Amino acid sequence: MNQSLIDRHNEGMADALRRWSEQLADWAIPEYILAAAPESPWVVPKQVFARRADRQLAAPATPTHQAVLDALPGTVLDVGAGAGAASLPCARSITRVTAVDTSAGLLAEFQRRAEALSLPHHTVEGRWPDVDVEPADVVVCAHVLYNAPDLAPFADALTAHARRKVVVELAEAHPLTTLNPLWRHFHGIERPDGPTADDAVDALRELGLEPAVVRWHKPARPEYARFDELVDVTRRRLCLPADRAGEVAEALRGLGVDERTPPDLGSSGRDVVTLSWPVSRSV
Repeated sequence: MNQSLIDRHNEGMADALRRWSEQLADWAIPEYILAAAPESPWVVPKQVFARRADRQLAAPATPTHQAVLDALPGTVLDVGAGAGAASLPCARSITRVTAVDTSAGLLAEFQRRAEALSLPHHTVEGRWPDVDVEPADVVVCAHVLYNAPDLAPFADALTAHARRKVVVELAEAHPLTTLNPLWRHFHGIERPDGPTADDAVDALRELGLEPAVVRWHKPARPEYARFDELVDVTRRRLCLPADRAGEVAEALRGLGVDERTPPDLGSSGRDVVTLSWPVSRSV
């Protein structure tokens, strides 16, 4: 390949990574709405993560779990671990698991479940890839990529910490798109509709990775014990005060949300993609 072709190739190689970053930046909440919010809209509904982990522990393996199990037995590093839904269901084949998360509360939930499984474990509070952790045979990262606008160092660190395989799970579409009709209803603004899992695949390919892609669907199950929990979290995500909870409830019903199986709008969603790639070099 001559130099001009190389230059054009390298210039094109940045396109998907740049689009990924720009599309995520578009999700910033307008400053005038954020300034008027009575509470932080960046809600971490611990009960949803805990319930999801318990459900996965009791259910058959998902494509993500199977991708992890295919490269075990061995050690696992769970990035953005939450309460352990991506890694702990594979406990029978894990010799030791390290969980990384920004939430101390969720790490405590992870630790409690790992102890119940008699699984050797270590928890690290911090943001990937800024934490200092040992490599593992398998690195799994579920529902974090849409929080990683600078995807190159994020994905490079996943690969650098894996001896055998990296497994990534993410929603088919950006999970916050489920809230778009509500932003339009309450604030009169249009929100983005990207990026998507396909955009993530394109960006990873620019990094020289060729992930296997498995698309699958989660059954409709309740993410919250009660509908009013969903209403409260959704209200805060929309930067609305508590006295508008009734309006939010009505709007959710208008979207067809089933009060008996309330989903966590703005979370992982039910159309899911598992990406995985092997790591051939030793670490």
